[in-house]
Amino acid sequence: MAEPDLAFLDIDPEDERFYRVLLRSGGAGPEQLVRHADLDEEAVQVLQQRAIGLGLAAMTDGLLRPASPAKAVQQLIDARLTRIRQELESKAAADAIVASLLAERDVATTSDAIAGADRPPMERLVGIEQVRAAIDELTFFSRSEGMTTWPSGVMRPEIIETSRPADARILRRGIRMRSLFGAAALDDPATMAYLRELVGKGAEVRVSRLDLERILIFDRAAALTPIDPSDSKRGALLTREPGLVTTLVSLFDRMWGQAQEIPAAADEEGPAAEGERPTELERRILESLCTADKDENGARDVGISVRTYRKYVATLMHRLDASNRFHAALLARERGWI
Repeated sequence: MAEPDLAFLDIDPEDERFYRVLLRSGGAGPEQLVRHADLDEEAVQVLQQRAIGLGLAAMTDGLLRPASPAKAVQQLIDARLTRIRQELESKAAADAIVASLLAERDVATTSDAIAGADRPPMERLVGIEQVRAAIDELTFFSRSEGMTTWPSGVMRPEIIETSRPADARILRRGIRMRSLFGAAALDDPATMAYLRELVGKGAEVRVSRLDLERILIFDRAAALTPIDPSDSKRGALLTREPGLVTTLVSLFDRMWGQAQEIPAAADEEGPAAEGERPTELERRILESLCTADKDENGARDVGISVRTYRKYVATLMHRLDASNRFHAALLARERGWI
C-alpha cells in the first residue's frame, strides 16, 4: 500500500519530504539539515523558509523544529479551506451570480428586488422575510463597513446562534463592523458574552444609555430603517439615496460618540500589564509569530481580525522591548511565555 502524502492539501512533494526529515531529526541547524536532507545549503534555506511559511516548522534557539503533525495538518486544512472560500467568493463576485439569480427572481415574481444597480433609491420591504433577504444580500455585497444599532440591547439565544456564522464571515473578510446596543445588554449575560466574543474577533461594540434609533448601514451606500419602530416585523425601508444615507450615517456617528465600550467581565482576562504573563489570546498570538509568514495567516490562526492582530503584536513587542516580531517570539520563549 502506498504511503499517504500531503498532495491533497496542495503541498509540494519536496516540501513534504523536508518536513518528514525534520520530524525524524526532531530539530536541526543549517549544517545538519544540509546533511539530513541531502541538499545544498541554498536549497535548504529555500525549503526552510517555505516550511515556516506553511506552518510546518518554526525556528527556535537557532534550530528549525517541526510543528506537531496534528497542528501542521490542521493548519494546512485551514489554509486550503481559506483559499477555496476566497476562490469561490471571487468567482461568485466576478460572475455576478447573485445579481443573475436576483434577475431570475424578479422576472418570475415581479416583486420588489433588493439589490442591483438599477434599483430605485427607496424601496418598501414588507414583512420580516423580505427584510432578512435584503440583509443577506446587502451583507454579501458589502466590502468595507457595516453599522448596526440594536435598541432593545438584548439578543435572544436563537438570534445569537443565527448571527454567529454570518458575523464571523464578515470579520474574516476584513470588513469593519460597528455595533451599537441599548443599555439592557449590560444586564443580559448571554448578550454580553456574545458581544465580548465579537470584540475578540475584531468587531467594535458600544453600549448606550440613551434612546437609539434602529438603523443598519452597508458600506455607507445603503441603509435599512424600520417602517414602524415599535414593530420591526412589519418591514423596513431600504434607501440608497446618497443624501438620506449620509444623514443616517451622521445619526449613527452621533449615537456612537455618546456611547461607551462594553466593560470587561469580572472573570475575563484583560490585556496583561507590563511584566505579567500574557493572556491566553496573547500567548497564541506569540506562538503564531513563530509559524505565520503573514499577518493575515496569523490572524486567521488565532481567530481574530487582522486589525486586532496587529494591535496585539505591537503591544507585545513593546512589552518585550523587541526589535522585530521574530525577536519578540524568541524573547517570549526565553521568558517561558510560549
